[in-house]
Amino acid sequence: MYRQASYISDLRDLGRPGKKGYVPSDGFGSPKKLPSKLARAEGPMLPELSEGDVVRHYVRLSQMNYGIDNGIYPLGSCTMKYNPKICERIAARYSLSPHHPLDPEYSIKGNLEIMGRLSKLLVDISGMDHITLQPAAGAQGEFLGAKIIWKYHSKNGGANRDEMIVPDTAHGTNPASAAMAGFRIVEVPSGDDGQIDLGALEAAVSDRTAGLMLTNPNTLGIFEAQIGTISEMVHDSGGILYYDGANLNALLGRVRPGDMGFDIVHFNLHKTLSTPHGGGGPGAGAIGVKSFLKDYLPTPLVQGDENGFSFSDRVDAPIRKIRAYHGNFAVMLRAYTYLVSLGSDMRLVSELSVLNSNYLMHRLKDEFEIPFLNATKLRKHEFVVSCENIRKETGVTALDIGRRLLDYGVHAPTVYFPLIVKEALMIEPTETEDRADLEAFADALIAIKKECYEDPDKVIDAPYNTSRRKIDVVKAAREPTLSWSMEE
Repeated sequence: MYRQASYISDLRDLGRPGKKGYVPSDGFGSPKKLPSKLARAEGPMLPELSEGDVVRHYVRLSQMNYGIDNGIYPLGSCTMKYNPKICERIAARYSLSPHHPLDPEYSIKGNLEIMGRLSKLLVDISGMDHITLQPAAGAQGEFLGAKIIWKYHSKNGGANRDEMIVPDTAHGTNPASAAMAGFRIVEVPSGDDGQIDLGALEAAVSDRTAGLMLTNPNTLGIFEAQIGTISEMVHDSGGILYYDGANLNALLGRVRPGDMGFDIVHFNLHKTLSTPHGGGGPGAGAIGVKSFLKDYLPTPLVQGDENGFSFSDRVDAPIRKIRAYHGNFAVMLRAYTYLVSLGSDMRLVSELSVLNSNYLMHRLKDEFEIPFLNATKLRKHEFVVSCENIRKETGVTALDIGRRLLDYGVHAPTVYFPLIVKEALMIEPTETEDRADLEAFADALIAIKKECYEDPDKVIDAPYNTSRRKIDVVKAAREPTLSWSMEE
């Protein structure tokens, strides 16, 4: 009987004695025999499979995955948008791929020019003065930014400045990165309008303030309209203003963080600039700084102009390295291709992402609660829905609704973030989805809400159409199975 192999996730279940893959004949060059002292006494306990078995197994696994090439991926603040294939084609070009970071500088002039040109574009986008491309992810960029702030104060008579201020809407990596850099975290609450409470911020700043880590728009999708006042308060206290670039997609080509008063900016090239994103990397978290912080950037830096680019190194730099070599070049190459292909149309990225977000929010606002909507009618690139009333009335949680969405063939939004919204669904449609995609997503959410009241158990027990049914997330977190051998 034919077995539904889509339910078989382990190659051991497919193994049959006597099966084998293709083995080249001696005419194609047999591998030399190992010395007897290195040979195994017994063969490895591996399943016996044909080449077809192996290929079909991994193709089936790939078909179980959901990615941005499958459909809408509305993870709030993660900016999961379509990756143009021209960027992949350029990154795969052989003329660029064989270089090694230790190759002599004269042999990698083309790569250096790409890094230099990308740095200049990031300077223009952000309003910063200098860029390092080293960090391998946004969180690593955050950590570098926090270390720069620490080093700056230490070298300028501010050794007592050991407090980093973060709003209660901050990304979780902000306090984590600052704490790793040695700071004590001071949280400031949001006001009734979903923006930083200026009174609370005024009470928080002191001669111990090292800086404020902020994203604008914030994680509610609300623009911090008092950013000028916030900047003055932080700078007047002697602190440094740090911009978390996770939400830069809302501003690209329209507004520059440097013009708002920010001193440090990190970019998520794998978010804003549409390079691959997921599975923990590879990412890129370039950092930009104002001129007074240039000497704190890790070396080497790319410097130069149209006449040529080169590495600039300093053996006395306060921060020598944040990672090996110069950063994830293939990600930089994709980001550079993306920006060059957009050209002056870069503004459309932010315009369409904001338009899509508000269109979808207004499509849903009569069915779901939108926190702070009475105070701020519009959002930027993302918005947050609260399912708290649904939970109270039906017992269905935001996580249940997210799981049920999988049965409708779309990925769930971010759940339970930001923490100030109960039973939160954080939705970011991005600029790459068209009206039909937005309508289909809204229809799915509205249909699920109806199910919550008519048949709540159907939603609670979801998903049904995925390769795995509902998972015990508590057990998965407390007793993770990290290797198949642990099942023995």
